[in-house]
Amino acid sequence: MLEKSFETLYLMFRSNYYKRMVEVIGAKEGSLSATESYCVEIIYLLGKPTISDFAKYLNLSIPNTNYKINSLVKKGYVIREQSKTDLREYYLCVTDKFLNYYGLNDAIIAHLMARIRETFSPQDVDVLDEMIQRVITLMQKPREEKADGDS
Repeated sequence: MLEKSFETLYLMFRSNYYKRMVEVIGAKEGSLSATESYCVEIIYLLGKPTISDFAKYLNLSIPNTNYKINSLVKKGYVIREQSKTDLREYYLCVTDKFLNYYGLNDAIIAHLMARIRETFSPQDVDVLDEMIQRVITLMQKPREEKADGDS
């Protein structure tokens, strides 16, 4: 039951975000494809990754990664920032153009938080917040290695 409830919540967040993104971006020239939207969001979530780090994270070849990045740069969602210490290395940074679209989630979250505070007691809100913080901590920890003999 917990798994299904969590999956439903997760999918609702994702579908609301993408629905709002499509409403705002639409089919305008220079808009993002679904794959491009995913890639630029990953760049943002990784926090200025190098091209190599981004490729490794998505398990992509460097040529494929460069193709995707070039498209995002051309559309104005990503810039390459040269490292000050190693001039061969570039960091990927999202632009304000992306951040304006990414902020679409803020209104949805603010509305949901207001409804949660209206529906639940302050103590229940505190418990929910504590549990969410614990789940975040669990997700940030690397997966434990399987015990010897486990497959």
